[in-house]
Amino acid sequence: MSDNGKSYRAALAKVDRDQRYPLEESLRLVKETARAKFDETVELAIRLGVDPRQADQNVRGTVSLPHGIGKTVRVLAFAKGEKEKEAQEAGADYVGSDELIKKISEGWFDFDKAVATPDMMAAVGRIGKVLGPRGLMPNPKTGTVSVDIGKAVKEIKAGKLEFRVDKAGIVHVPVGKASFGAEQLIDNAKAVLLSILRAKPASAKGNYVRGVTVATTMGPGIKIDLAQVRTMAA
Repeated sequence: MSDNGKSYRAALAKVDRDQRYPLEESLRLVKETARAKFDETVELAIRLGVDPRQADQNVRGTVSLPHGIGKTVRVLAFAKGEKEKEAQEAGADYVGSDELIKKISEGWFDFDKAVATPDMMAAVGRIGKVLGPRGLMPNPKTGTVSVDIGKAVKEIKAGKLEFRVDKAGIVHVPVGKASFGAEQLIDNAKAVLLSILRAKPASAKGNYVRGVTVATTMGPGIKIDLAQVRTMAA
């Protein structure tokens, strides 16, 4: 057996696959299962009782993580004039208009998030077909299209994330790195779960949250106690 296989089995041995752990315990345990030489991402996977094919059940929203996600987020801002200066002062990595649109249309995607002022959206729409599939299209619903471009940039830099249910009815959200303290991971995970609970569609029937698992990039999944998660909405 390879060293990689041995380390995975060792990590797996720490987890009872049939047990649903309290949230705090699961996030302390997940740190122990990190086994890679790089700083692994810790991610929550939340399975929801919704039908993503229905427009009114397409759960999406944003969450501001109290402790960020442990990586520098490269923000691109589509803006002109005074708003361009505002975005630069707020810490945007790339700011501009037509020249950035041209660069992206030619295949450049060296950024993690994009924001825009409303007056730029007609021009940005021309590259919607390449931005959309990558999750990079600015959207008013998630606060990435805003007159207050400086605030939008600062929020993303501080740890604001977008989340969206996938076709299988699952939301995947990073809550930090394996190097984070357990309390930081717990705070971030609680913020994510509360945001998803608040995003429950009125048309969702039965149990909204069907399963919650936490795992590092290379580690086994750890199931979280659903009863505890559901009481967070009360």
